[in-house]
Amino acid sequence: MRLRRLITVVAACAALVLAPAVAASATDPVTLGQDYVLDDAGVLSSSELADAERAAQDFADSTDMNLWTVFVSTFTGADSSEDWANQTAEDNGLGPNQYLLAIAVDSRQFYLSGDSAGPVSEEALGNIENERIQPTLSAGNWAGAVSAAADGLKDAAGGGSGGASSAASGSNGIVWIVVIILVIVAIIVIVWLIVRSRRKKTATASGPALQKLSTAELARRAGSALVQTDDAVRTSEQELGFAAAQFGDAATADFTTAVQQAKKDLDQAFALKQKLDDAEEDTDEQQRAWNTQIVDLCTHANKLLDEKAAAFDELRKLEQNAPQALAQVQTEREKAAAAMDAATATLTQLQASYAPEALATVADNPAQAQQRLAFADEQLTQAQQHLASGDGGQAAVAIRAAEQAVDQAKLLEDAIGKLGSDLATGEKSIAAMIVDLEGDIALAGAVPDPNGQVAAAVAATRTQVDAAKADMAAASKHPLATLKALEAVNAQIDQVLQGARDAATRAQRAQQMLGQMMMQAQAQVSAAEDYVTARRGAVGTDARTRLAQAGAELAQAQQLQTTAPDQALQHAQRADQLAGQALQLAQNDVGGFGGAGAGGLFGGGSGGGGGNVMGAVLGGIVINSLLGGGGARRGGGFGGFGGGFGGGGGRSRGGGGGFSAGSFGGGGTRGRRGGGRF
Repeated sequence: MRLRRLITVVAACAALVLAPAVAASATDPVTLGQDYVLDDAGVLSSSELADAERAAQDFADSTDMNLWTVFVSTFTGADSSEDWANQTAEDNGLGPNQYLLAIAVDSRQFYLSGDSAGPVSEEALGNIENERIQPTLSAGNWAGAVSAAADGLKDAAGGGSGGASSAASGSNGIVWIVVIILVIVAIIVIVWLIVRSRRKKTATASGPALQKLSTAELARRAGSALVQTDDAVRTSEQELGFAAAQFGDAATADFTTAVQQAKKDLDQAFALKQKLDDAEEDTDEQQRAWNTQIVDLCTHANKLLDEKAAAFDELRKLEQNAPQALAQVQTEREKAAAAMDAATATLTQLQASYAPEALATVADNPAQAQQRLAFADEQLTQAQQHLASGDGGQAAVAIRAAEQAVDQAKLLEDAIGKLGSDLATGEKSIAAMIVDLEGDIALAGAVPDPNGQVAAAVAATRTQVDAAKADMAAASKHPLATLKALEAVNAQIDQVLQGARDAATRAQRAQQMLGQMMMQAQAQVSAAEDYVTARRGAVGTDARTRLAQAGAELAQAQQLQTTAPDQALQHAQRADQLAGQALQLAQNDVGGFGGAGAGGLFGGGSGGGGGNVMGAVLGGIVINSLLGGGGARRGGGFGGFGGGFGGGGGRSRGGGGGFSAGSFGGGGTRGRRGGGRF
């Protein structure tokens, strides 16, 4: 009885001492400092702070993850502890492999913030909170909460459940509570003033999550951010297309704006990556600044998409409208299947006329399209089963995966016809250019040639014209490569014949050359875009960067085509060059994806279930839950392997085959239900 009274009295004294601090310490989402532990509440002694910081650093050194912990008095500036922690994580640019434990010591709330694209599942995060963090905090072991969270995350990432009995749970007796309260009463004023002052200084640092990284790690993080965000934008565009077809452009206008704004951020990020990749050497300061900007731009782009994700899902209401959506996908699937024979026949015809190199971007399109359709069939079957059992949520997940697979099958089929059209146009351009170049050769005979430049240009032109004629007469033609060679000698002979032509003729030839180059650049960019989109699960940062820059150069050429044709020509040439590089890099990525196309990863070839799944993975349809929650990662930090698959916002939880399709939204979300009181 006396002990109970003692506790009551001590608690009352503690409340009196703490009351002014609580009133002054209500805290909005904070800026993290250079350290992993931010004690704005002043609850840790210097030794406890050092221990907690050491635990977080050891965790970072032994894994590919990071853990920040924030102690504040109360959470303000957000609707809930969940919102407060997630907002702090997002404001500080934390990626999927980076976690934030937020603890409000006076309101006795906590939350462990983790991204849905990270290596630790939402269920495991809940286990860590309930079985490790909460018991430790209840025992008053503030510093121990850091170790508890780190141990849980490490266990979960290694395949465990994340949960375990707290090592501190045995120290939660009445005597321990009294001791803790007495210690708090004794030191609260001094510690709070000193620690808070010191932390305020370090908290002003910007971008703490990135500043702690080495330049090489920061560059890798930026590359992962680009891949993940590019996938998120592509998937959101795809989802937007489905919605616009169903509800019309007016109903999807806000989502279209969000995607366009996100693309602007992404384009800026890719432009910075291109600067980092060019031949000019960059200083360490420039590399860090530009890579930090890339991560910031990607974070903002994902945020723009995530802000609309809930409203987009509400518009589509796939879970409620699953039967109708299922019927629609089945109809589209039949259309794509019906077009398969025609696409295959077209490719066969092209193979009879063109060299394998000319058809490299579409050579495996029928097989890839067939895998997408087979995967769609599997998902449609699952959707029907889920509907029959009353599980509309899992049905919606399968329908979404089937939609994307069917859409990619159609893209792969259409790409064959587009390339065939571009090759035919290239042949016509070659024929016209041969006539022009032979006219140039004749004209050059009347031009003075004191230094032999005209003769050299004529010889080079004649060689290429003869080679072009031979190529066009061969059984296996390569029109676009031939056209590029002719354009090179055309520029050379035009230079030496400038003075022999009048202004009108020069302008006409410049416009003709621009038209040809625009056609070629558009064909090259289109081919690269289709190739990357349908195989984005394997395509890395470099190919995407070149493709993004090629698109920007082509847009510039189109804008300047009428007003400044000379500048437009330069941009078109640059677009063609970059798109060609993007194609080569993307083909290399796909060729090395898991070894020989990664067909053996799932133990099946193109005709079996494993191959169908592999085709979906290659197309970026299946997220990393299929691969054991991030166990096989292509990188860490911002996105990693999982970030490239679908790019969708939240993941559907529950039973099923472990598949989850991307949706409208950014490359991962921090928005689960969790946390609680202690």
